[in-house]
Order: sequence, then C-alpha cells, then structure tokens
Amino acid sequence: MILDLLTAMLWSLSPFGESKLGIPYGIMKGLNSYAVLIACFLANLLVFPIMMFFLENVNRYLIKWRFYKKSAIYVAKRAKTGSAGKIQKFGFFGLVLFVMIPLPGTGIYAGSIASYLLKIEKKKAFFANAIGIFFSSIIIWALTIFSVEAV
Repeated sequence: MILDLLTAMLWSLSPFGESKLGIPYGIMKGLNSYAVLIACFLANLLVFPIMMFFLENVNRYLIKWRFYKKSAIYVAKRAKTGSAGKIQKFGFFGLVLFVMIPLPGTGIYAGSIASYLLKIEKKKAFFANAIGIFFSSIIIWALTIFSVEAV
C-alpha cells in the first residue's frame, strides 16, 4: 500500500506523467482516492522549486555542452510557442490556465520553464503553477473516480 502511494507520487514528480498519471495509478491500485489526490498534488507541486533551482543554477553549467544546449533550445522554443502568447496576454490567469489543462505538454514542468523564460516573478509564478496544478489534479481525480465507478 505504501509502495503504491510512493509510486504514484514518483509518477507525479516525473515529467512523463505528473499527477495526470500518478492520480489514476494510485486510484487504480485501490488506494484512498483523497490520500492519492493530496499526495500526488503535493508531489507534483515539488517540481516547481526543483525546476527553478535547476534553471537558475545548474542550467548555466550544462548549457556549455552542445547536446544539452541543442535540447534546451528545442524545449525553450516549444515552451515559448505553446504558451508565451497566452501567458503574456492573460498574465497570471494565462499561466494558471496553461498549467491547468490536463494534456501532454502542459503542466508544472512546462509552466516552470515558461515562467523562467518569460521572467515572471517567482512568487507569482509559484502561485499560478500551484493553482493550475491543483485544478488539473482535481480534474484528473474526478475523471478517474467517475471512470472507475462507471466500470
């Protein structure tokens, strides 16, 4: 049981799933759905400070490597083209909506990168990402609960 909850939390920390995968995983394993929601949301929220630390400190050293630089430029372009217009147009709420949409390519990883690239104040960016991830987690949680009950 604890191992399943930890696995769900790790999926929520992962850029390959975030809470979009962690929550359904935990619920499908038969864990308490409220505990899964809270644990996966908090795990997913941990990504923001980790990403900010990485982007502000580690990134500058890795950017010297050709492969990393090429990959970082690709990710930055995708983040800017996918979100920059909406975020700049709608500001705080644009970032909330971008992070909130439970689709691949959105979420706290993309929101953190967009916040960094658009030079949004960290505190404001954290709250926007937190609100977006909260609503995204609620959407995924509700869809999973209704899907499990329908089967």
